[in-house]
Amino acid sequence: MTMDEATDTATTKTAVRVEFCGEEYAVDARKPFLIGREGDLVVDENPFLHRTFLSVTFDAGLWWLTNIGNTLSATVTDTTGNVQAWLAPGARLPIVFPELQVLFSAGTTTYDFTITSDLEYFSPSQLSTTTAGTTTVGPIHLTSSQRLLIVALAEDVLRQASPGRGEIPASAAAAARLGWSQTTFNRKLDNVCDKLDKFGVQGLRGGPGKLATGRRARLVEYAVSTRLVDASDLPLLDHADQADVGGDNPLAVDPATVFHCRLVC
Repeated sequence: MTMDEATDTATTKTAVRVEFCGEEYAVDARKPFLIGREGDLVVDENPFLHRTFLSVTFDAGLWWLTNIGNTLSATVTDTTGNVQAWLAPGARLPIVFPELQVLFSAGTTTYDFTITSDLEYFSPSQLSTTTAGTTTVGPIHLTSSQRLLIVALAEDVLRQASPGRGEIPASAAAAARLGWSQTTFNRKLDNVCDKLDKFGVQGLRGGPGKLATGRRARLVEYAVSTRLVDASDLPLLDHADQADVGGDNPLAVDPATVFHCRLVC
């Protein structure tokens, strides 16, 4: 069997599709499927987005997602959010789950799309979240106001009916949405980013003792991709004025605001 015949056979058996903004694109194993400002999937004309940022290719019997950009990173998760990877420039990941969600931010806009495959190397399974300490890494305790902060930042992304794009509000706008002062919002944001950074979440720090400038977008990517927050949390914004915006003592947490950290690859 020639290389082309082997590739055609693999393509037939393991069709891969990309869905973005309600449109589905079939990927041809004989050439890279390019994603960015230009390419097979034109995401947006956003000047902060690379002309070609990600590619889906078939190589050595596997499908791969590769970051071919030089600045932006992407967050990749399975359907449960339990397996999460941060795809930095130059890195690539095998597509081994039947469905993957890919999120990335360029400027103040966060984009997401899904990749589906007919071939299933691994089956996602939901980790139990009913008992603290039973997950892979351990529980992350969020106060109700910290949870509200994340939902306020992710609101536009969570309101999407299908994978697409959402705007990340400025800190001042998010603070106003919650009825908080700018100082309170910034303090809460610092605390949440510091807490997740200690649990190994990448991209929230720009260096030793320094929080990253793009931390709001990275926080949204992580929270949405790992199901730390979802659309069912949006009604909380209607009662934001009732949240306790005082201290961040993790011992004083309502059981409903206890979340479990997912496995970070």
